Amino acid sequence: MEDESRYSAVRSRDARFDGEFFFAVRTTGIYCRPSCPATTPLRRNVRFYPSAAAAQHDGFRACRRCRPDAVPGSAAWHARADAAARAMRLIADGVVDREGVDGLAARLGYSTRQLRRQLTAEVGAGPVALARAQRAQTARVLLQTTGLPVTEIAFAAGFASVRQFNDTIRKIYATTPGGLRAARQGPPVSGGQGIALRLAYRGPYAARQIFDFLARRAVPGVEEVEGSPGSRVYRRTLRLPGGPGIAAVHEADGGRGWLDCTMELSEVRDLTAATQRIRRLFDLDADPGAVTERFADDPALGPESADSPGLRAPGASDPHEAAVRAILGQQVTVAAARDHAAVLVSARGTLLPEPSGSLTHLFPDAETLAAASLEELRMPRARRAALRALAEALTEGRLVLDAGADRDEAEKELLALPGIGPWTAAYIRMRALGDPDVLPPGDVALRQALARKGDPDTVAWSPWRSYATHLLWNSLDRKDRS
Repeated sequence: MEDESRYSAVRSRDARFDGEFFFAVRTTGIYCRPSCPATTPLRRNVRFYPSAAAAQHDGFRACRRCRPDAVPGSAAWHARADAAARAMRLIADGVVDREGVDGLAARLGYSTRQLRRQLTAEVGAGPVALARAQRAQTARVLLQTTGLPVTEIAFAAGFASVRQFNDTIRKIYATTPGGLRAARQGPPVSGGQGIALRLAYRGPYAARQIFDFLARRAVPGVEEVEGSPGSRVYRRTLRLPGGPGIAAVHEADGGRGWLDCTMELSEVRDLTAATQRIRRLFDLDADPGAVTERFADDPALGPESADSPGLRAPGASDPHEAAVRAILGQQVTVAAARDHAAVLVSARGTLLPEPSGSLTHLFPDAETLAAASLEELRMPRARRAALRALAEALTEGRLVLDAGADRDEAEKELLALPGIGPWTAAYIRMRALGDPDVLPPGDVALRQALARKGDPDTVAWSPWRSYATHLLWNSLDRKDRS
């Protein structure tokens, strides 16, 4: 977009661009999201920024009306595969807080100077400023939703000292931590209930379809879906740096702009990582407008897209788990794959300190699977060997599956492992690595759906072929029900 197009979006308060860019007003020192309800400023007083961190770096404070720090992330960082996009995904996962800028650069194979230069050119801020903006957002959420002491919140959000925490809050929000806490609405959530969040998204959100998808695949002990369609709750365990966690996400009408979520954490410092992993699972940073625009005039996908506004392509909260489950699902039904996963969880999973409803385990980690015989799995020996080969590659670091993984390199490494073919590698790329442009080759259901559509030219669907995959799968489900 050019600046004049951005200003047009600001004038029309177009929420589709929330998170894609920010604007700041020179005369007030405030920065906002495009949909801010305040009076539109004069064009000559407006500056545009690709990230909240860039606006903060130039001395602008967050608007108290539109809360620009709470918008969905830019869909570009999930669609793109370059180093800047991979860095943005890792920063969102909290890598800078856990490993520092040197750790982030090492994961990407860059020097810290190269990484800083590239991020500044792309988003107007370096990794330190981007991580600081994220810490401030985490701190605001904790201040306004919990009763935790302010000092504890400072370190939980990733700040190195209380002084740094206080200075950052004053600079970004033009108030003190106590002022932010006083501005909250309603009482704090008690520790037994966890931390209440609103996970923002842009455009419509097809909640029914994604909850249906997750419900059919929910692995007992690790996941559960409670309630009836329209009011369901998806709950799952999370393996986090500070210990096990549990996330609960509520199904809701797709037009209100957020999903309600509650996080129960062993270590509150894991809030950032837990939130980003659930955002990836529910594909909350997608741009449904761009997907709809690409498919609107396509004779094969246009009707399907119109029937499913806001359709998402589910990702994964744990890429390693998603990869294991992809192998368990080779050449079997969804129900059979779920049963295999349940057996694996019961035999090799990590028990929670205390069960939570039907949730009892964390999914087994790669180290455990690499050392196991896996005889409990009633499947061909070659498939058990493929599972161990995958686990060994992950444990030894030959295969990297995380938020910042190089997707092409990961697929190459996957295909080099015994028992992993093009379908499995593509499915892992789509779900575990969040690639929006995948049509799994050899997928029987997909081939059937394409045949019903007259074998259309699928190249034209790029870069959103993962969404096309889900539209076609859903079309078969509707056909089978009718």
